[in-house]
Amino acid sequence: MNYNILAYLIFGTVTVYIIYWVGKMFHRNGRIFILTLFDQRKDITDTTNNLLLIAYYLFNIGYAILQFSTWGKVSDWSSLISSVSVKTGLLILLLAGLHFNNMLIIYLLSKNKTHSLTLKQ
Repeated sequence: MNYNILAYLIFGTVTVYIIYWVGKMFHRNGRIFILTLFDQRKDITDTTNNLLLIAYYLFNIGYAILQFSTWGKVSDWSSLISSVSVKTGLLILLLAGLHFNNMLIIYLLSKNKTHSLTLKQ
């Protein structure tokens, strides 16, 4: 039995679900932060939010596809579970790192915007 194909299918299914679910959650809940940055301008906020979602999907799908090239030989059920778990864990770690990076950027931008508005007054 070829366990690699089964591992790819499991990883692919789990990855697509995680990427889609997290992307939709960020898209829906992150809109308010972008709206604040753009002074309540809904048109530019929605466009930016949609572009961020597309970039998020492309980046993470690309990362997931690259994971297939680094996959070792899977010879039994225990190595299948182990390899799928490691690859999925790396993906979740990457998503968390990107999320905290984005939140830091939004914080710094809003802080800079608040600081520049205070100086103008």
